[in-house]
Amino acid sequence: MSHTFEIGPVRVGEGRLFLIAGPCVIESEAHVRRMAEAIQRITSDLGVPYIFKASYDKANRTSVKSFRGPGLVEGTKILGNLAKDTGLPVLTDVHEPGHCEVAAEHVDVLQIPAFLCRQTDLLVAAGKTGRAVNIKKGQFVAPWDMKHPVEKVRSTGNERVFLTERGASFGYNTLVVDYRSLPVMREMAPVVFDGTHSVQQPSAANGVSGGQPEFIPLLARAAVAAGVDGVFLEVHDDPAHAMSDGANALRLDLLKALLETLLAVQEAVGGAEIRG
Repeated sequence: MSHTFEIGPVRVGEGRLFLIAGPCVIESEAHVRRMAEAIQRITSDLGVPYIFKASYDKANRTSVKSFRGPGLVEGTKILGNLAKDTGLPVLTDVHEPGHCEVAAEHVDVLQIPAFLCRQTDLLVAAGKTGRAVNIKKGQFVAPWDMKHPVEKVRSTGNERVFLTERGASFGYNTLVVDYRSLPVMREMAPVVFDGTHSVQQPSAANGVSGGQPEFIPLLARAAVAAGVDGVFLEVHDDPAHAMSDGANALRLDLLKALLETLLAVQEAVGGAEIRG
């Protein structure tokens, strides 16, 4: 089953691979604009539909000392201005029900973080805004159980919901991707693969998360071959100095080559839907 809808110029669930990408967190207005414009040039050249992403607040950082972002009011204003100036659809996370209406005034997609994917009040509040809702599958949730978060959003009358796979907990500080989750979840909603959080090593680097970004292309190729609708990538121009999740981010200068490969993979498999 395929549920299709539009997010601005991006058509979700219709077989054309789209990209969600940007830095993990808003480090500054100048930085998100620079990143959005650079990624937009690449995706425009390749004909890849593109949604920009960045968080105004990273509320689930490992350490209390970690940078969280500019906050709800300033952060959503930055994202709203960026959307107007670039014409790009924009996605951001929401962590509390009371944030949903404020964020929805400025962005096109509300993202439910993986750790919060079962929070009923948050899912319902996001659904009620009418914005598209991206639910990240919890590292602790079986793929077939993601039907419940989807139903919570759809109970509001909002059918514009999709799911993102980002790996499952495997022992301590390790994630693995079970590719069987992709066809299972695509029976419920369109599916995006998060190639960067899937290589994250949660809380493994002395108060921050580590990562293995060298495996991003491998995992993303496999997901596109399986037939996902879109790919989610945290992209940074200087990951070593990123204020959040730099250890698992894709370097900006590697993005174009990766997208070219993913498009070639999709063409090779005929753009087919996920098959059992």
